[in-house]
Amino acid sequence: MAKEIKFSLVFRDMWQSAGKYQPRVDQLVKVAPAIIRMGCFDRVETNGGGFEQVNLLYGENPNNAVRQWTKPFHEAGIQTHMLDRALNGLRMSPCPKDLRQLFYKVKKAQGTDITRIFCGLNDPRNVIPSIQYAKEAGMIAQASLCITHSPIHTVDYYIDLAKTFINAGADEICLKDMAGIGRPESLGKIVAGIKAYKKDIVIQYHSHAGPGFNMASILEVARGGCDYIDTGIAPLSWGTGHADIIAVEEMLKDAGFKVKSINMEAYMEVRTQIQEMMDDFLGYYIPELNHLNNSLLIKPGLPGGMMGSLMTDLEDNLRSLNKWKVKNGQPELTTDELLIKLFDEVAYVWPKVGYPCLVTPFSQYVKNLALMNVMQMEKGKERWSMIAENIWDMILGKSGRLPGPVDPVFVEMAKKEGRQFLTSDPQENYPDEVETYRLEMAHRGWDVGQDNEELFEYAMHPQQYEAYKSGAAKKAFEEDLAHRKAKKATGNVKKQMPEQVTVNVNGKNYIVKISYDGSMPTAATTPQAQAAQPTAGAGVEVLAPLEGKAYLVQSSSETPKKVGDHVEAGEVICYIEAMKVFNRIKAEKAGTIVSINFASGDSVDEDDVLMVIG
Repeated sequence: MAKEIKFSLVFRDMWQSAGKYQPRVDQLVKVAPAIIRMGCFDRVETNGGGFEQVNLLYGENPNNAVRQWTKPFHEAGIQTHMLDRALNGLRMSPCPKDLRQLFYKVKKAQGTDITRIFCGLNDPRNVIPSIQYAKEAGMIAQASLCITHSPIHTVDYYIDLAKTFINAGADEICLKDMAGIGRPESLGKIVAGIKAYKKDIVIQYHSHAGPGFNMASILEVARGGCDYIDTGIAPLSWGTGHADIIAVEEMLKDAGFKVKSINMEAYMEVRTQIQEMMDDFLGYYIPELNHLNNSLLIKPGLPGGMMGSLMTDLEDNLRSLNKWKVKNGQPELTTDELLIKLFDEVAYVWPKVGYPCLVTPFSQYVKNLALMNVMQMEKGKERWSMIAENIWDMILGKSGRLPGPVDPVFVEMAKKEGRQFLTSDPQENYPDEVETYRLEMAHRGWDVGQDNEELFEYAMHPQQYEAYKSGAAKKAFEEDLAHRKAKKATGNVKKQMPEQVTVNVNGKNYIVKISYDGSMPTAATTPQAQAAQPTAGAGVEVLAPLEGKAYLVQSSSETPKKVGDHVEAGEVICYIEAMKVFNRIKAEKAGTIVSINFASGDSVDEDDVLMVIG
């Protein structure tokens, strides 16, 4: 009897792999019936990963979205699954134990059946607690093997890792080939090896199409005994996305497997709705290059799920770098030139930081470190001159055990800076804090929500949640979308003009706000925006080393700096969030804060004056 292979639609990842945002809840609810009528999907990936954050970023409540979006699939008997980052939960940075435990209770209550747990370090100490927490909450715990290609990540390595997860209670195993660079024959051997150890373990294969191995890999894992295959739907299939369900269904049927047929009328309806969503607003955040397959991705091994946001963010990085080049009389770079420099640098950096699998957050860490190196070297500076604290945490073992040794250059840098390498359980570094956020919500008069879901969201994404609650996120998104639409409509390719500049007059700093339409720019009114008023005895300017969003604190446990505070040299005074990483900004000298020139959450450009210390 032919083996049956079932299909999953990775609807969340389709969007994340293409661009920056996810559909609105009204769009999700509208498309669900057509997905169900296609008749070929036993599972749909509905949420997880970046889903929650991007909802907050454009001003929508993700908890409402998850509940409404999962409901029709439950009613149709289709399982819903989500992606989670083990120690990191749904965010880039590690979570305390109490937040991780709350996470699964909330998602189960909201209607998510299966959680796909992964750690980019493949560290069982991060994954196994999540397996336990998920099962305790009533969810199906699917433990992932993060697939990459290196001298360390062999077939035996992955089979042994799967055995560890199965012995710890994992209900299922996922081969998470997030960059699509797993080699087809090796992947088939991994699946066969796992099935030889436990015949009835459910195995699901997830991969991305970009590098070109994707279809061959699907065929090989199917022959090895895989049970579920992740697929996509045009116009978001292929490119940095996933193999299209039509091609996968036809290939496996021809190979003798039992598969469900596709209702093509419903397929075309889903395809049409996806295009309508893109035309509405999502397409403005999908770079054209992400529609193309690109074997250049084999060398750096960057994941498809990151390429959507990477290409969008790269526009800002290129603009910032070229602004510096013009100012210094150097020729500007093109997007392709910067991209190749970045890919080459990722390939150089990756072995030196111990071969972490390039998946969130470690793909962002390695990519950010490589991009910072490129940006600094293009300006005549040294490699490793700017390393974010999150990246140091990875190098030092704070987030888990790296698969390989780190380069001596980091050992020497750590020694000089008084940093210690860690071998303890990563969870020990992050004390419980859910009750702190509960008290803060009570203080602000905010409801913790049904099943504590609003409390969970605030504790998981504090900065984004506050911006959502204040309306700042929605306002910033609408302004950005209007700018993108206007730019496309008019064909305007001029660089975005600055909204403010800092000028120095007789040793005193002044912020000058600029208007291009004759209106009077409004001054910042929030208490945190302590304007740069001219002060006697001008001090040392603290300049933004890169562009991003400036924040006074990273979490509610910190006390924000204010004008008049005394700071010591080397003390953290604020943060810049860039490329999903918080970069600590430190005082270069001891003194008193004379001015703070931003409100938390403000966008800043490189070399903007953040503070003045007298």
